Amino acid sequence: MSYRPDLPMIVQSDRTILLETQHPQFAEARQAISGFCELLKSPEYIHTYRMTPLSLWNAAASGMQPHEVTGILGAYSKYGVPPTIVKEIDEMMRKYGLIRLERRGDDLVLHSDDPLVLTELAAYKSIAALLEDGYVLKSYARGLIKQELIRLGLPVQDLAGYSQGESCPVSLRANSAAGKPFALRPYQQEAVDAFYRGGSALGGSGVLVLPCGAGKTVIGIGAISQLQTATLILTTNTTSVRQWIAELLDKTDLDPELVGEYTGDHKEVKPITVATYQILTYRPTSLDEFPHMKLFSERDWGLIIYDEVHLLPAPVFRVTSGIQATRRLGLTATLVREDGREEDVFTLIGPKKYEVPWKAMEDAGWIAEARCREIRLPFEPKWREAYAHATARQKFRIAAENPKKLDVVKKLLERHEGDRVLIIGQYVDQLEQMATALQLPLITGKVPEKERETLYQQFKKGEITRLIVSKVANFAVDLPDANVAIQISGTFGSRQEEAQRLGRILRPKTENNTAHFYTLVTRDTREQEFSLHRQLFLVEQGYPYEIIENEMLV
Repeated sequence: MSYRPDLPMIVQSDRTILLETQHPQFAEARQAISGFCELLKSPEYIHTYRMTPLSLWNAAASGMQPHEVTGILGAYSKYGVPPTIVKEIDEMMRKYGLIRLERRGDDLVLHSDDPLVLTELAAYKSIAALLEDGYVLKSYARGLIKQELIRLGLPVQDLAGYSQGESCPVSLRANSAAGKPFALRPYQQEAVDAFYRGGSALGGSGVLVLPCGAGKTVIGIGAISQLQTATLILTTNTTSVRQWIAELLDKTDLDPELVGEYTGDHKEVKPITVATYQILTYRPTSLDEFPHMKLFSERDWGLIIYDEVHLLPAPVFRVTSGIQATRRLGLTATLVREDGREEDVFTLIGPKKYEVPWKAMEDAGWIAEARCREIRLPFEPKWREAYAHATARQKFRIAAENPKKLDVVKKLLERHEGDRVLIIGQYVDQLEQMATALQLPLITGKVPEKERETLYQQFKKGEITRLIVSKVANFAVDLPDANVAIQISGTFGSRQEEAQRLGRILRPKTENNTAHFYTLVTRDTREQEFSLHRQLFLVEQGYPYEIIENEMLV
């Protein structure tokens, strides 16, 4: 194996990849491998990636071939690619499609070009229990068989097709209702096409991964107009529901009477219905059924859109397992799930069909250029003493609520006097104290929905330029002119939360297309440890992450 010291990467036989961050080809290599790798660690000089079965299956589902993966690795690797890895990649990626689910008449049948694979599978009791004569699936088993097979390391390619659903004609406007020219951006159309695949069985279920600010709502609307069918849209909160409805009415010719809101406030079931995950998973007690899950069967849906699919609750997974004949579209900025259920997203919603790297979007000007900084600050002596005597969980909160953060926020507000600033935090007590000290408006879960909407609108119009928000604003809140985010506390090491909070400020700006993302962290504490994990997401997307000591902040 030849040695090429001028290249930036080492591919190891345990499927890990070491990438030199100081190498001139670092950014190029990172983007090239992002389609089939996951980032594990990101210290200063060497980033560690790993190829997993799921990352390789997603690559295969998006159209990559094994030789393309090994070709990319070979192009950047100092020592070439170990032969065992070439073989593993080939075997792993070829497993996607080795078993196919096809329709024969009224039956769904497992099929493989290698009949011995099916013979071997039928020997598993968990598989045999879902089959009838030969390899015909029982009527309820389309989702269950996929879950069982992926546990055995065999991802199924579902080619059984979909029901058309109830007709719902929808056309995109050439000019929005607000009078602005409107058309799908090129990458948005590419994402819709990757999902639709000409209406064939190769399309119709899958996940599209795009940055916050890239217009995932518009892509969902594009899919609806492509399919012309009754659609159920599931999203994170009532604010997001109303934003979806506003976008639908602004960018399509839909009659408002055809669009329904299904939330705690309204229970409308229309040809296009937008609901929250929260209402679907509501039940009076833990022993009761979920009364609103009936929404899945209240119309003949032709498409279900799962917004922020990385947050999909477990009860909705269970229902989704039983509706595999309905087209399913997942939208997300990150495939990372804090509960580790990425395989369920792959099997029950569908594999990743399209992804645009954040930095590529930034380079094209579709989202703002982001500058990410972590500001580390010390404790006062009495807080240090309280921290020393606290439990592990208490330590994190004590560090997160460090009173010195208020002084840093004041300095940053002075620095960004003419900007639109969001101050984001986890703990309501901390946010309330900061709102009082700074005399700024505050949005938490305690604030009524109507009041939240008023504050969001005032921020959009520039009537207020500072807004303090809790985690209720993490998801699907459209504040396009926000260009500074100050994160004063977060959810332990949540990478998905980091993605959402950064996304709040990435909408493209009309003048200076730059956004600033600050994270305040108490030095040498549990908070700093968790922050390192949160940074993984930013580094994975290619953002430089500057560390600033509080003493250097002027």
